[in-house]
Amino acid sequence: MKAVTANRALPVTDPQVDVVLPCLNEAEALPWVLARIPPGWRALVVDNGSTDGSAELARGLGATVVHEARRGFGAACHAGLTAATADFVCFCDCDASLDPSLLVPFVREVRDGEADLVLGRRRPQSRSAWPVHARAGNLALARMMRRRTGLRLHDLGPLRAARREPLLALGLTDRRSGYPLQMVVRAADAGWRVAEHDVPYLPRTGASKVTGTWRGTWQAVRDMRRVLAEPPAPIMATAPSQGGTAQ
Repeated sequence: MKAVTANRALPVTDPQVDVVLPCLNEAEALPWVLARIPPGWRALVVDNGSTDGSAELARGLGATVVHEARRGFGAACHAGLTAATADFVCFCDCDASLDPSLLVPFVREVRDGEADLVLGRRRPQSRSAWPVHARAGNLALARMMRRRTGLRLHDLGPLRAARREPLLALGLTDRRSGYPLQMVVRAADAGWRVAEHDVPYLPRTGASKVTGTWRGTWQAVRDMRRVLAEPPAPIMATAPSQGGTAQ
């Protein structure tokens, strides 16, 4: 596993990419995040009921805004995925804890056929970046995920990249905190090659909607344990490297 570094310059042969940014009251962080979207990529800010003007600010900064009335991290992420039109779709938190420019090598790895799903393993840059309770919950879930899927992953980080059509074919149904985990579990069930690379994890701007408290962390863990308890679902997508969608 290696750390990735930002590379803003893309060869002209690189495809356009949609970056899904689930957003709930992130007006303070949006300028920093949107300024780091690689040139030629489209930012899809999915407003999940913000009351701080996030949607208007994002639109003014050049992002495409998608509105999702149903509250939930998974609901926002999936609304962005279904609104995407590019061949490649990335996901990134909208709270300035992760730099979306780091997605460039992720997309290149998928494009070049080296992996089907690429995840960022968060490496906190300060003690305040990742509270102890959130880190402990993530570690426990990563261990359970290894037992369920056999994947030697260390994190369920939100920074990730894959091809759009195979992602849609996974048939993701969770609309709460279990969405990122369900994506990995169903990708593993479909035989996808999943890669993980270190990325810097910065102190977020504003309060976390999910893991900012022990209660929020426990609710997220509960959502994810429910995903892990699901039997393997009939999936219409084989690994993209094996020819895309099964008939």
